[in-house]
Amino acid sequence: MPLVSWVSPANVSEGRLLVPSLHWCKKHLGWWPGIIVADMGYLAAESKRAARQGWQVAVVTKLRADMKLVPPYVSWNQAECPQGEPLEWWEYDPVSDLHWFGTRPEPSLCSRCWEASRCARQFSYLPSQHETLFGLLPLASRPAQRLLQQVRPWIEPAQSFEKNQLGLSEMFLNSLRLAWCMSLLADSAVLVRVMAWLDTPAEEHLLAPLAGDQLELGLHLEKAADPN
Repeated sequence: MPLVSWVSPANVSEGRLLVPSLHWCKKHLGWWPGIIVADMGYLAAESKRAARQGWQVAVVTKLRADMKLVPPYVSWNQAECPQGEPLEWWEYDPVSDLHWFGTRPEPSLCSRCWEASRCARQFSYLPSQHETLFGLLPLASRPAQRLLQQVRPWIEPAQSFEKNQLGLSEMFLNSLRLAWCMSLLADSAVLVRVMAWLDTPAEEHLLAPLAGDQLELGLHLEKAADPN
């Protein structure tokens, strides 16, 4: 169910619609999301920084293949200390504006590391070091990985479904006014369908009376007395 739809010329980057969407949510809903899962069109560091600093919103996107990594990242979803020990994200401290990473409960390399005697096994990084890898929710964290791997894949099929159902994928609109009218019609069709789903009574299973039920035996088991 769409909250708001934006219609803009084709040469307008999607990332420029991020902050206006937050303003719209605040004005009309009195609320805005704390985490936004977006596609590659929202990789712009400027928009992510504005959402983080001005709205305290974490914008989570995948990392483009040609983007360079920064320490402690060795891949988009893996962080390691300078000696190669895997790190896990602990927390973000808003007071110091730092992300804290640390070694896992059972590190594999720390016992043989030449820096073990003077290593605190915890490391801090600024969110501004990389708006995509860090931000407010680092990509190496479990929440970010779950959002990208389990939640983000829902979005593309939903968008494709709308395009195919409404025939939007076969249209090319070279008029902004016409595109605006078509977007209103498309949103109206989606809202009407959602309302129809909400008003549809729940279907009763015709064989429900014949289905078996699990019975409670009602046994009260007591611990046997010690014969000694």
